Amino acid sequence: MNPSAIQAGLREYFGFENFRGRQQAIIEHITIARGDALILAPTGGGKSLCYQLPALLLPGGALVISPLIALMQDQVEALITRNIPAAFINSTLSAAERDKRLADFCAGRSKLLYVTPERFRKPDFSEAIQSANISLFAVDEAHCISAWGGDFRPDYSRLGEIRRSLGAPPTIALTATATPEVQRDIIAQLGLPEDSTRLFHDGVERPNLRLEAHEVVSEEEKFAAIERILKSPAAARGAGVIYFALIQTLERFSQRLAARGFAHEVYHGKLRTVERKRAQQYFMRADAPRGPLMLATNAFGMGVDKADIRFVIHAELPGSLEAYYQEIGRAGRDGEPALCTLLYNQDDIAIQMEFIKWSNPEPRIYRGICDLLEKSPDKVRALGLEYLHEQLHYKNRRDFRIETALRMLERYGLIENAQDLAGLQLLDSPAGSALLDPAAHQARVHHEQKRLAELLRYFRTENPCRRMHLNRYFGFPETPPCGNCDLCSGVGDGRS
Repeated sequence: MNPSAIQAGLREYFGFENFRGRQQAIIEHITIARGDALILAPTGGGKSLCYQLPALLLPGGALVISPLIALMQDQVEALITRNIPAAFINSTLSAAERDKRLADFCAGRSKLLYVTPERFRKPDFSEAIQSANISLFAVDEAHCISAWGGDFRPDYSRLGEIRRSLGAPPTIALTATATPEVQRDIIAQLGLPEDSTRLFHDGVERPNLRLEAHEVVSEEEKFAAIERILKSPAAARGAGVIYFALIQTLERFSQRLAARGFAHEVYHGKLRTVERKRAQQYFMRADAPRGPLMLATNAFGMGVDKADIRFVIHAELPGSLEAYYQEIGRAGRDGEPALCTLLYNQDDIAIQMEFIKWSNPEPRIYRGICDLLEKSPDKVRALGLEYLHEQLHYKNRRDFRIETALRMLERYGLIENAQDLAGLQLLDSPAGSALLDPAAHQARVHHEQKRLAELLRYFRTENPCRRMHLNRYFGFPETPPCGNCDLCSGVGDGRS
């Protein structure tokens, strides 16, 4: 393998003449040096090519670990349109189709196979994949491997063991957001050797994004700020997303914007699947007047690759700088100017503190569910959530800790069939002990509170520019002021 062959592969398979950023250096490190790599690059920065092209150039195939079914389906569909032999295996397929795709990959007829880490819970899959010639092990959204990465997936923590069982093939881990602590954790958890593992960190250099943050003292002031942006030239040039923390706030603003004549769609977790799909299809269309507008919670965005998003507004604080950066990273992927505005209100802090409480149920809630499943399984399956709420004394309709606890118990392998309580089963899982440990619970809560505090520091930053603050948080070397944020351009201190 040599650089000219890599360049030829780029033209042949993807139709590009030139690499972006550090793509060429990364791909040469993987295909020529056969080294391991951790890639930190902005959303939309071309990370996927860094493992897709090596998969086509190396003699074997690439096993790609991806956390979301929708995301892997989108990526495979894009590869197939380029006549690249790729496939995914997940629960949406029949057993026969899963077997066929696995056999094709093991026989070399497919070059890329996408799976979730949970797939390795299946003994048949784990045994069969041993026969594949795997030249590359790719871990997408690699921050999920770290308990401090913001979206921890317990099955990701098994990837080091899985990698070793596959013969420790060259490995590439990719993410847009990882603090230095999380970067070290990713490398350690995957068992990557320090001497051959290179960190490729592109920082948060998206010079076309204008970063603004403004304090608003009332809902009226917040609505007026949004309306000004919607009437601005930026909104006339392309699409926009307005993010909300609360569904009820989203719905209230939706009614007000509709009354003012602003056409839009809404997207949140309480909508039916068909409604969410229709809203996303609307947003992806290019012919909506003034560019399509989406009002959404953080349920919207993963896998949405729309180049002409001209503005992203955070109408309420997100939970962390990681979430904020992921969401603004969806703007301006075509390289044209885009506006990213954070509207801050003191009440948002209380909302996020409640979210931290709801998303981290106390160990007694987990123990209570497990005890009820052990002692009264038939009642739990027959009466469902109402019975659990009654027995555990959580009757506040806005308190979703039991629903959260069920999802987490399933994620940690302590139960199965959390969505269909009629088939709920109690299992045994060593990983689940972390949910029952009071000290571990306090550590998780404290860590999320620290991440929220970092977001507030970003809003109140005394750095010369907001991009410098983001770079520092994500462990990128200092860079000069960008000249393209509200602090650099002299339009105010971001708190006006």
